[in-house]
Amino acid sequence: MTTKNTPPGLGEVLKQPSRRGFLKGLSVVVATAGVVSPLASKASAQTTAPSRPAGGLGSSAESTLFHVVDTTSGKVQGIVNAGIKEFKGIPYGAPTGGKNRFMPPKKATPWTGVRECFGHGQVCPQTPANLHSEYGMMIQWDMQVGGMGEDCLSLNVWTPGVNDGAKRPVLVSFHGGGFATGSGNAPGYDGAQLALFGDVVVVTVNHRLASLGYTHLADLGAPPEFAYAGVAGIMDLVASLQWVHDNIENFGGDASRVMIFGQSGGGAKTSTILATPSARGLFHCAAVQSGSSLRLTTREQATKTAEMLLARLDIPKTRIADIQKIPWQQLLEAQAAVAPGLGGGFAPVVDGTILPHHPFDPVAPPESADVPIIVSTTLEDAALALTNFDLTEAGLKAIITQRYAEKADEILALYKQRYPHKSPFLIQAQVFTDSGFRRSAITQAERKASLGKAPAFMYLWEWVSPGFGGKFGAVHGTDVSASFHNVRDSIVGVGNPEGKVMCDRLASAWVAFAKTGDPNNARIPRWPAYDGTTRATMIFDTDTRAENDPRSEIRKLWEQQPPARSIAG
Repeated sequence: MTTKNTPPGLGEVLKQPSRRGFLKGLSVVVATAGVVSPLASKASAQTTAPSRPAGGLGSSAESTLFHVVDTTSGKVQGIVNAGIKEFKGIPYGAPTGGKNRFMPPKKATPWTGVRECFGHGQVCPQTPANLHSEYGMMIQWDMQVGGMGEDCLSLNVWTPGVNDGAKRPVLVSFHGGGFATGSGNAPGYDGAQLALFGDVVVVTVNHRLASLGYTHLADLGAPPEFAYAGVAGIMDLVASLQWVHDNIENFGGDASRVMIFGQSGGGAKTSTILATPSARGLFHCAAVQSGSSLRLTTREQATKTAEMLLARLDIPKTRIADIQKIPWQQLLEAQAAVAPGLGGGFAPVVDGTILPHHPFDPVAPPESADVPIIVSTTLEDAALALTNFDLTEAGLKAIITQRYAEKADEILALYKQRYPHKSPFLIQAQVFTDSGFRRSAITQAERKASLGKAPAFMYLWEWVSPGFGGKFGAVHGTDVSASFHNVRDSIVGVGNPEGKVMCDRLASAWVAFAKTGDPNNARIPRWPAYDGTTRATMIFDTDTRAENDPRSEIRKLWEQQPPARSIAG
């Protein structure tokens, strides 16, 4: 089954069978329509951008430039841009250093007067992105602004209106970077354009990461107050949602319509919050993009990692509380030594209290049975970690043979039949994605659907990122910029017409989902819910369409294989 619902004005364009035809036709539509979005539709209930953008670097004409909002901790002041009020660095919790390190989050200390919220707050201490990584540079992962430190429990809010009782849907983003790096301050998570596009409130969150958020000390003889050290970062996320519940109405939002979402590590966090009892009732729909976490860290695994950290710090088990006295720089150095990269074993622990069970294993979490979800992957997710762009056919066969032995010829034949024009590099990326990211996403959606309560919706992002000459394919994170409607990002083509269309399509689904719990809207074809029989999946590409069980022969192949070594295959 394939369903299509072509938006007005683009019918002939989307009939073009080739990418070249699509672009040629699209250029005519754009030229004819001036600066009006080619997907604008009278049927859309969403607020669209002004028909003519501002020229140059001129500021927006606003009658009131600064706006003050009351929160439970005190007044905050933000600034307006094109009607969007921006508040950055709002504390939702107290500083987490010293005696607060490894402790459950405490409420923000109240202040008097008006707190200026014009700049980002601190990000949790973390290792920086590698400047040699082209993928890291494409997504600007080295730009975690706001400084670094343990006063990192802050969030950012973008809203079209404050103190107006408008009750707009609220979209809360949990950033990617595994459980170890990143922040809600990164450029790709800027929420201004999504707030402008959809007349919604957007919130991005900073919280504790890696060793500062997930060092499980409870089974090493630590004092009882350290009982939640292995889940502190997840408790931070719950605290941020509680702040949204208590405060978002004054920012023009509706606390009864909160969508949580995240990609990669943010998807893993969203998967985890779906299984967190203390978060129940604080959100009403969720989206997991290329980060379907079925299982988390066990107490046994986490204890081994914590032991290595203490040994590196030369802190005996009889004096575990001394870990609160050292500078965070020393802690980060030790973390980098025992768990390089994305934090190794520092991840949420199934402690039996805050996290009573694994998120989606063996079944979908009952805590969120009534919460609709979106689950997704990109066609070449795993390309983010690959650099052998000049891979040859012989080299590809050697890699697949090394991993899959006697199955190699069958695997390669299947992919070559379906994708005869894909490079060996991109075939490799698909193989690793299908055996890891996508397999987990399919399992997550199957288990959610099998509960028979709130629906799951599945999408596959096939549109190729034009960044770095398109060599990464439909890579991990392309859909992040699209979901935020950040058409300026290089991963979606820095404002090229095709990229704008793709941003319109996914962002409109996000807005509709936040409003109603159903992503269907006038800008995309009809999107049926997912189940284990039809496996309806929205394919986001130049020819966006819904298909039943796409790439079924590839899915069935991987069902017969042992589980992958990691989510990236």
